[in-house]
Amino acid sequence: MQLKQIEAVYQNLTQSIEILQNKLSLSYFDALIETLENLLEQTINASDELDDSTVNELKKIYRQIDVHDFESEDWRQVVQLLLLGSYKKQAVQPNHQMTPDSIGFLLTFLMQKLIKKSNLHTLLDLGVGTGNLLSVIINNLKKAGYQLNAYGVDNDDTLLSIADVSTALQKNENVELLHQDAIDEIMVPKVDVVVSDLPIGYYPIDERVQNFKSKVEKGHSFAHYLLIERGINQLADAGWGFFIIPSGLFENEDAQKLLKTIQNKAFLQGILNLPQDLFVNEKSRKAIMMVQHKGQQAHQAQQILLGDFPSMKNQAEFSKFLNEIDLWVKQNIK
Repeated sequence: MQLKQIEAVYQNLTQSIEILQNKLSLSYFDALIETLENLLEQTINASDELDDSTVNELKKIYRQIDVHDFESEDWRQVVQLLLLGSYKKQAVQPNHQMTPDSIGFLLTFLMQKLIKKSNLHTLLDLGVGTGNLLSVIINNLKKAGYQLNAYGVDNDDTLLSIADVSTALQKNENVELLHQDAIDEIMVPKVDVVVSDLPIGYYPIDERVQNFKSKVEKGHSFAHYLLIERGINQLADAGWGFFIIPSGLFENEDAQKLLKTIQNKAFLQGILNLPQDLFVNEKSRKAIMMVQHKGQQAHQAQQILLGDFPSMKNQAEFSKFLNEIDLWVKQNIK
C-alpha cells in the first residue's frame, strides 16, 4: 500500500472514531476498538444505539475500505497511526505506550542472526500491549520465511482488545492472546523466544511473588526483575530471551540478585544500548539484553556482546556495527 492510501484509510477511520466517540460517549480507545471491529466484521455493532443517519454515515465510511486489499504490514501501520493519534487526545502512561518500530526491527535482526530458522517456531511477548512489537517481529520473520506460533500476554483488557483486532486485520492467524498477569503461571508451552519491552516499576502484590528468586525480602519487588525471571522460565532449552531494559540496569546494587537469578538457568550473552536519539535523554535510554536458556548446545559466549547502536541516520556507522555483531555471532554462538 502506498503512503497516500495508508493516509486515506487513516483519515476515514479517524472520522469513524470521532463519530462513535460523540454519539456513544466512548473513550478514544473504545471507539477505536469499535471502529476496527465494525470494519473487520462489515457491520455496525452498536447500530441499535445509533440513529439511522449515523449508521448510514458509518457504512459509507467502511464501504470505502476493502479489508482484503491490504497486506499485514499495511494494516499494522494504519493501527499504529491511529494509536499515535490517541496519544494526543488522552493521557497514556509510559508503560502502555507502543514500542517503536525501530526496536522491533533490531530485535528481528538479532533473532535472525542468533537463531537458526529450524530452531525458531514459537514466540511469547510477556507484555504485548497493543501488539505493535509482536506484529513487527512476526511480519518481518514471515517475510524471511519463518513459520511461527506466537503468544501475547497482557493484563489490560483494552490494550489486549486492540492487539486482538489488529492481529485479525493483519491476518496473523497463529497468534494467541491471553488476558492475564504475566507474573502468574502462563498456560502456554515452553517457547523458543521470549520478548518483552519491560514495564519499569514495582509489583504491588507481594504474596504472588514468593517463589521468585528475584524478589526482595521486604517491600515490593521490581516488576521488570520478576518478568525477566518469568520469561526465562518460559524458555525451552537453548531458547533466547530479548528484554528491553533500562541501559543502566546493572549499575544498581539490587541488580546483583537479578544477575544471579539469570545465571541460575541461563547465559547472559549480551547487552546492547539502543540508539541515543530514540530517547529524550541519556537517563531514559534503554538497551536490549539477550539471554539464552541453558541446555542442548547452548554455551556461554567467550566474550559477552556489549556496545552501543549508533544512530540509524548514520548509515555507515550503523552498518559497521551490524557487521561487528555478525562477526561476534560467528565467533561466539555458531
